[in-house]
Amino acid sequence: MVRNPAVAGQFYPGEREVLSLEIEGLTDRVKAKKEDAIGMVLPHAGYIYSGVVAGAVLASVNPKSTYIIMGPNHTGLGSPFSLCASDSWRTPLGDVKINGELTEKLLKDCDLLRKDELAHIHEHSIEVQLPFLQKLQGEFTFVPIVISVSDIKTYRHIGECMAKSIKELKMDKIVAIIASSDMTHYESQESAKEKDSKAIEAILNLDEKMLVQRVQELDISMCGFAPAAIMISAVKNLGAKKARLVKYQTSGDVSQDRSSVVGYAGIIIN
Repeated sequence: MVRNPAVAGQFYPGEREVLSLEIEGLTDRVKAKKEDAIGMVLPHAGYIYSGVVAGAVLASVNPKSTYIIMGPNHTGLGSPFSLCASDSWRTPLGDVKINGELTEKLLKDCDLLRKDELAHIHEHSIEVQLPFLQKLQGEFTFVPIVISVSDIKTYRHIGECMAKSIKELKMDKIVAIIASSDMTHYESQESAKEKDSKAIEAILNLDEKMLVQRVQELDISMCGFAPAAIMISAVKNLGAKKARLVKYQTSGDVSQDRSSVVGYAGIIIN
């Protein structure tokens, strides 16, 4: 079963050649020395707004053969923590296979995860990451997981189970975990940057509890804080020691309308 693209032609170009050229334009200028990444935070807005942030991160890391990509549940459909039942996902650049072995291991090790296609049908937060990876490295497999809001105990449990699955399959050298998240939504540039700096600080400290607390206490409308919290928990169990902010900007930096913006952060953890 193939999961067809839901937002091709909306969040990113729907034509193969146009999409390929756009990604080239967003990544070719990145001259950073490539580094290994255990985890990443990437934005998931339309490429015109957040593509330069995603491109700056993905062009700065060494390719992995498998990715776990977690995104928030924007639609409200499906199980709270939904693995995809498809065999592959299609984008204008071709098909990407689901890693069945890792999927089944995650289902076995984590009692909260369920196979549920419904959560994935219209969700864009995972889909928009795939063309970048396809263009930059070609072949890879992945495991998509849609994550709903819960509590810190749940996030840590899923993260610990995720690390356990990866280690027991001896995949810790070939897997990277991506948390797909935009930052503050529809506030002024000044407000967004102030709030986002607090959430980013927690991520850079590899402190998932601090992240969740700050999102709640400061009312930060970071849509993917739950995937980010799970990712932090997992990568620490996989040996991650440090994180760095690669790039931050807002939609206002593109549109020049800074009265109501969305923030985008790109972070590498290793």
